[in-house]
Amino acid sequence: MSAERVTAQYNEEFRTPGSELPGVAAHVKGFPTLAPWHGEYLPRPLFVAEREIREFADDLQNLIDILFSLPDRMFGGDLNAFRSVLGINDAHWEAIRQFGDAPPPSFGRADMYHDGTSFKLLEFNLGSEAGGWGLASEISRATMEVGAFADFARRNRLGHVDPIRAVAEALRGFGARVAPGREPVVALLEWRGGLTDYGELWRNFQSALLSVGLEILVAEVSDVHERDGALHLGDTRIDVAYRAFVPDQIAEEPGGWDLIAPLVRAHRAGGTLLWTPLSSNMYANKACMALLSDPAWRSVLSAAECRLVDRVLPWTRLINADVLRNDTALVDECVRRREHLILKVNARGGGVGAVVGWETDEAAWRRALGDSAAEGCVVQQRVIPRAEPVVDPVSGETKAWHAAYGLFYTPQGCAGSFAKVVPAGSGGIISIAAHAEARSAAVFHQSDPPVDAAE
Repeated sequence: MSAERVTAQYNEEFRTPGSELPGVAAHVKGFPTLAPWHGEYLPRPLFVAEREIREFADDLQNLIDILFSLPDRMFGGDLNAFRSVLGINDAHWEAIRQFGDAPPPSFGRADMYHDGTSFKLLEFNLGSEAGGWGLASEISRATMEVGAFADFARRNRLGHVDPIRAVAEALRGFGARVAPGREPVVALLEWRGGLTDYGELWRNFQSALLSVGLEILVAEVSDVHERDGALHLGDTRIDVAYRAFVPDQIAEEPGGWDLIAPLVRAHRAGGTLLWTPLSSNMYANKACMALLSDPAWRSVLSAAECRLVDRVLPWTRLINADVLRNDTALVDECVRRREHLILKVNARGGGVGAVVGWETDEAAWRRALGDSAAEGCVVQQRVIPRAEPVVDPVSGETKAWHAAYGLFYTPQGCAGSFAKVVPAGSGGIISIAAHAEARSAAVFHQSDPPVDAAE
C-alpha cells in the first residue's frame, strides 16, 4: 500500500462517526513535554514509505560525503579559496578555524520537499545548533499514545525512528573517546543570554535525553571555565560540549573571543570534545549546493555522483558580486526564469532573507539579485510539494496542505523525521516562524509487507 493509499484510508477512518482519530491533535497539543512549543499541530500525521525515505537518507549520506570532499576536489585542499567562494568573511572564518577546520561529523537535519515523485533536498542544516530533535521525538510519542492511532499504525505497519535515541547514541559513541567505559558528561552550551530565549526548548531537549537515559547539562558559554585541560561547570568536569551557538555570535559580539577562550583551550587540549565543530557551518553554507549543482564546478565528480546530485538536488546556482559582474548569461536566465526560482541567502536559515520569485514582480526580483552581492546567495529551482489532504476535525472539510520534511541524521545514519506544513497556496516558504498558519506534524514510515502477504 502506497503512502497515498494509507492517507486515504486514514482520512476515511477519521471521518467515521465515533472515531477517536480526530482527537489526536488535541492529545498532542496537551502532551506535557511539548509545552515549550507553543505552535499548533496538523490534525493528522504524514505518511511516507519506509523504503523511499531510507533510500533518500542513503543518497543524502553519500551527498554529504561528496560535500566534505569539495575543498580537496575543487580547490586542491585550499580552504581559504573554498571559503572565499562561499562568501565567509574573515571574522567568521577565524571563528571556524579556532576549533579546527576538518570535516565535521554527519549530524544535522536535512530539509526537503516531496514533489509527488521523490524527495528533493532544500538545505543540509549541518551542525548541532539545528533544532527540532526533541519536538519530532515527542510528537511521535504523543501520537502513538492515542489508542485509535496505535491500532491504525499496527494494521498498516507504521513506525518511526526516535531522533532523541539517535542523538543519545551518537553522543555516547563520541564521548567514549574521553570517557571509555562510562557515561560521558555532556553539557549543552548556549551563547551568553541565549537561555533567555531558548532555555525552555533546550531544557525540554534535556528532559527528552534523560528519558532515554542520557543526562545533559544546560548552560551558557559564560558559565563554564577551563581547568586541567578540560571545561568545568562548577566542579563538574565536562567530557562533551554540545554546541548551540554559531560563528556569527563569536565574531559579532564584543568580547566574544573571551567568552569562548576556555572552550578553545579545552578543545585543543583534548580534555573536552566539541560536538559539533564550527566547520559544520562552512559545509552547511548554501553555496555548497551550487558547487554540487553547477556543471561549471562539478567536473571533478564522477558520472554516478552527477546522477546522484541530479536525483536529489534541485537546480541551484551561486549569485554573488563576481557572478553579477561577469556572468550576464546566468543573470539573464535568472530574470527569465523568475517565476520558477527562489533566492536564498547563503548563511541564513529559516527562510530569513529569502525572496520568492513567483511572488515577486520583475523589478523587485532584479533588485533582489543585485542586493545579493552584499551577503552572497543562491538561486534554486522551485519545488512544488505534493498535496497532503487533511480533514478538519471541526468542519469535516478536506483541504490540501504542503509539507517541508525535516530528516535527522547522525553518523549512524537516518535518525527519524517530522514535518512543518502550511495550507497549499498560502506562501512560498514553509516555516513555523514565517507563517501564521504553519503546523507541525509527526511523520510515520510504512514498512513493506511480508513477502508472502498480499495487500
